[in-house]
Amino acid sequence: MTRAVRHTDRQIQQDVSEELIWAAGVPSPGIGVTVDDGVVTLTGQVGSYAERWAAERSAQRVRGVRAVADDLEVRLTADAERTDAEIALAVVRALEWDSYVPADQLDVTVANGWVMLRGQVEFGYQSRTAERELRRLRGVRGITNLIRVRPTGAPTGQELRQRIRRTLRRRTGTEGVTVEVAGDAVLLVGMVPTVADRDEAERIAWSTPGVREARNEVTVAG
Repeated sequence: MTRAVRHTDRQIQQDVSEELIWAAGVPSPGIGVTVDDGVVTLTGQVGSYAERWAAERSAQRVRGVRAVADDLEVRLTADAERTDAEIALAVVRALEWDSYVPADQLDVTVANGWVMLRGQVEFGYQSRTAERELRRLRGVRGITNLIRVRPTGAPTGQELRQRIRRTLRRRTGTEGVTVEVAGDAVLLVGMVPTVADRDEAERIAWSTPGVREARNEVTVAG
């Protein structure tokens, strides 16, 4: 049996810093990294919400990271500034253009560049897609996603587990993932060969009808 390798905080800090340098779309010189017992804290300033999200995702990809505390501040440049009315209009248009998002079921509020989404959708992936569409919009400082997932004819926990497990077994690289279900919440654990496989397992869970919440605790081998 392979023994799990314990990564020191110093090694994790170095790896996260290198990952930020390597990752596209992340202004690494403006980001500070500290680590305490595997919990990474990111500090400093970035020029957009997209950069902040990319930095957080980059830290999450590093082996040994248990959690990420995102204390980054979005400081928009003068040419990126937009009024709340302009941002709200851009948000509505972005949601309407995405065929996966039921825009007519969502409410949008913008205050000081921060977007709040409310409403109700049938599938978990619709909530995630709505948020993803807004990350790169100019002028957005942050997003709070309060969209509720309420599936029609919700499947049982056993049906959810079977659906997700069947899909994972069909996809190369995700066969080692174990699925745990409590109501409409899903927990993924296990080990996969690559980060892409880990992300794919999470995408599969969120795309399964009836899933309201999905936690991904799958680790990457190597």
